[in-house]
Amino acid sequence: MSMVQEFKEFAMKGNVMDLAVGVIIGGAFGKIVDSVVADLIMPFVAWIMGGKLDFSGMFLVLGTIPEGTARTLDALKKAQVPVFAYGSFLTILVNFIILAFIIFVMIKQMNRLKRSEPPAAVAPPPEPAEEVLLLREIRDSLKK
Repeated sequence: MSMVQEFKEFAMKGNVMDLAVGVIIGGAFGKIVDSVVADLIMPFVAWIMGGKLDFSGMFLVLGTIPEGTARTLDALKKAQVPVFAYGSFLTILVNFIILAFIIFVMIKQMNRLKRSEPPAAVAPPPEPAEEVLLLREIRDSLKK
């Protein structure tokens, strides 16, 4: 079997195709979660906190800032000033928590739907073979 045929068989297996579909949907779902966090949740967090709250702009400067450099994260990074940009991490962490919660709810609902399906009827065990029945009779007669 040639390498091309082996690769074709491997790529066409159900698990590989399922994984590919999952990755594509996961990427799109990640963009949706990013939008939910940035456009729907963070404005409410900022409103509750009493003002503008932008996690992505939160940072600590770890070096000296050259004169004439603005105190924005982008400007400091362009000037190669070391910064501890914890705001970006917080935004990604909030995205992850929301994504994990959504997946948890989805799996919980799927499990609930699976439980509501009636279990398949258990088939009775097949009758023992003729030889087994004869051996049982012999055993029982020897016990007497």
